[in-house]
Amino acid sequence: MTQSTAVQVPALVLAAGRGERMRPLTDTTPKPLLQVQGQPLLQWHLQALADAGVSCVVINTAWLGEQIPAYFSNQNGLWRMSNKREQLSISYSHEGVDFGGALETAGGIARALPQLGPVFWLAAGDVFAPDFMFDRAAVQAFAASDHLAHLWLVPNPAHNPRGDFGLSAGGLALNLPANDPTPRYTYSTIALLRAELFAAPWCDIPAGNPGGTQAPLAPLLRRAMDAGRVSASLYTGRWTDVGTPERLAELNR
Repeated sequence: MTQSTAVQVPALVLAAGRGERMRPLTDTTPKPLLQVQGQPLLQWHLQALADAGVSCVVINTAWLGEQIPAYFSNQNGLWRMSNKREQLSISYSHEGVDFGGALETAGGIARALPQLGPVFWLAAGDVFAPDFMFDRAAVQAFAASDHLAHLWLVPNPAHNPRGDFGLSAGGLALNLPANDPTPRYTYSTIALLRAELFAAPWCDIPAGNPGGTQAPLAPLLRRAMDAGRVSASLYTGRWTDVGTPERLAELNR
C-alpha cells in the first residue's frame, strides 16, 4: 500500500478549554476561534486535516462552545474552505451542554470515542503548527504496530524548559524520573491514538464516559510508556502553544 492509497482515520480536535491565561480575549471568544494570521486558530488544523485526506473530524466544546459550530456550520454538516475541493464532515462532543464544563483531555477523548474509530488523530485546537502534516504513512505505520499512542514531540519552548517526555534512539517515548538527566522534549499535543488506551488496564473510565468523569491524558500515556507501548517522533516545524495574549500577538506580528 502506497502513501497515496493508505487509509486515513478520523480526528478529534480539542476545543473545550476555558483559556484562563488568554483573558480578557477569551471572555467573549473561545480560544480556538482567536485569529492567527487572518483566520481562526482552529481553522489551521481543519484545513491541514482536509488537505491530508481526513474526512471526519470531531470537535469537543465547552466554554462558549456554541460559537464553534456556528462558525464552521455548513449545509449537511460539511465544511469547506473557499476555493478548496476538500471538505470535512464535522461533528461535536458538547461537554459544556452535557456536563456543565470541560472534561479534561482523557475525559473528553473517552466521551468522544463513540464518534471515532479504533485509531484516530488527536490535536489541540489552541496550538499553531502550520507545517505539520497529518501523514497517511504515519497512520499506516502506527496501525501496523502494537503501540497505543504515537506522539509528536517538539524542542522545549521557553515556557516549558524541562520538557515532558524522553525519546529513545529506537523511537519510543520515555517516562523519565524527575532526576534523570536524559534530554526531554515537549509533547506537541498532536498524536495518533488507539481507542484501546481508554479501556482497562490503562483507563478506568466507562466506555463513552457517561458520567462525565474529568481526567488528564498524561497519566495514561505514562502507564503505556512504562509498558513500552508509546512511540514518538520529533517535529521541528513551526509550533506555538498559543497560551497567552503575548504569544498570540507575536504570531500576528
